[in-house]
Amino acid sequence: MTISRRRFMAGSVLAVASGTELVSALASPARAASPPGDVVGKITVGYQGWFACPGDGAPINGWWHWSQDWSRPPSPGNTAIKAWPDMRDLTHGYTTAYANLGDGRPATLFSSYDQQTVDTHFAWMRDNGCDTAALQRFNPTGGEGPTRDAMAAKVRSAAESTGRKFYVMYDVSGWTSMQAEIKADWTNKMKAHTASSAYARQNGRPVVGIWGFGFADDNHPWSAAVCLDVVGWFKDQGCYVMGGVPTNWRTGVSDSRAGYLDVYHAFNMISPWMVGRIGTAADSDRFYTGFTVPDQADCAAHGIDYQPCVLPGDVSARQRAHGDFMWRQFYNMVRAGVQGIYISMFDEFNEGNQIAKTAEHASAVPTGSGLLALDEDGTACSSDYYLRLTADGGRMLKGLLAPTPNRPTPPVVAGGAANLAAGRATSESSHTQTYVSANAVDGDAGSYWESANNALPQWIQVDLGAAVTVSRVVLRLPSSWERRTQTLSVQGSTNGSSFTTLSPSADRVFDPASGNTVSIAFGPSAARHVRVAVTANTGWPAAQVSELEVYETSDLSS
Repeated sequence: MTISRRRFMAGSVLAVASGTELVSALASPARAASPPGDVVGKITVGYQGWFACPGDGAPINGWWHWSQDWSRPPSPGNTAIKAWPDMRDLTHGYTTAYANLGDGRPATLFSSYDQQTVDTHFAWMRDNGCDTAALQRFNPTGGEGPTRDAMAAKVRSAAESTGRKFYVMYDVSGWTSMQAEIKADWTNKMKAHTASSAYARQNGRPVVGIWGFGFADDNHPWSAAVCLDVVGWFKDQGCYVMGGVPTNWRTGVSDSRAGYLDVYHAFNMISPWMVGRIGTAADSDRFYTGFTVPDQADCAAHGIDYQPCVLPGDVSARQRAHGDFMWRQFYNMVRAGVQGIYISMFDEFNEGNQIAKTAEHASAVPTGSGLLALDEDGTACSSDYYLRLTADGGRMLKGLLAPTPNRPTPPVVAGGAANLAAGRATSESSHTQTYVSANAVDGDAGSYWESANNALPQWIQVDLGAAVTVSRVVLRLPSSWERRTQTLSVQGSTNGSSFTTLSPSADRVFDPASGNTVSIAFGPSAARHVRVAVTANTGWPAAQVSELEVYETSDLSS
């Protein structure tokens, strides 16, 4: 089983700087060593991609990272996770030994080996301001190697299709013969992925991450000379090398070995590890003074880009404080003038530090599991909340949002739930050219579904994956289109064959003055399949929808 960072880092003692006066919030931003690229000036998320399930086709053929004993399905007594994922956007779920969720749905988990899982994750990144994904690659020479090789190809495909960037980050933890094998792996396997238009580049060079040099524990035993050799080798290959380093890298104490400063200064970018180091907003403020500001100054003095970690907090340890913990970190990093931000992590359900969609309340976690949901502190949060929080943090990093210590992101959008139709399977009565029904659930109001022309009535339909209570549909057209009226009804079905009317046929006005958006509320109804049937359109002789959104609550603003 792969050694996790959490296992060997949890007991580390921090050497926080003492006697340092609080640095002014108005401190001048530090000078960037590099111009904006695919990591400088960007939000990078760590992507594990290390979950598998029996029957998914992965060579590892087990409950990889879901359970302690990978040969047995995960259960409360055989688990490796601290939080439960929201499975509603994923088409493939694998049955576990957990009891059903609180709302009666079966307790299923995803496999990273399913391309649809990776595609969905990268679509979430695209929709929430995550620019680049750092694919974690542990020792690939053992039994996990073939599965990890396949995951690199899946991540590449997802990045290309969603317009995201990705790069390979080697986590060298526990890799005994690392010095020779990491070079061979790059030369023979991973380097080929740099041919992709989606492979991250900085200063014109492909990015490679190396996480783990200089840590003071038995899983990272290499001498400074060995580490320097590896960093230098990658730079000689024309790579821009990002180093995941100990928290105390600059002082060489506590979690950092002494005598490794030359290794750290050899990296093009430095990203100190933070998981397990802080757990409150006050901790973040202390680290801002004792670590972030002096770290940034050291990096600037040596021409190194500084990319500190921001973490959402461990759900099971109740660290998140409905987003205030994470936002304080964003604010502190931006006011320090950092060159980039690394989110730890995107899909780290093992440490509970994931920003990926997560069970939002007790009805979405297995009963009797002991797992907490995002509302554990009494504040309702939508499952995508930490993705949205990341989007706003990225806006602040990029200067699109003025630096503010006050979190601007609401835990729940306008008091309602998330769009249940996003990314779901669709069907249609017809379409013309490339204007297929899937365009109506892709999150892009500029793409759209259009039926066959001069052939009304027509319909478009979305499959929510399971029967849920719905009471609102929002329809959108591209905001630049001229005003038009479509006559339409909304129908629902639990089985996909017999439909009932949720909202009767009526004229719906799409006006650019109101964003070409129509909101249709109706009484709460159980439906898995939601259909919009169009009988007339004053703007074009066809049915047209750019976004079809479905919500559980009727008070969501459009």
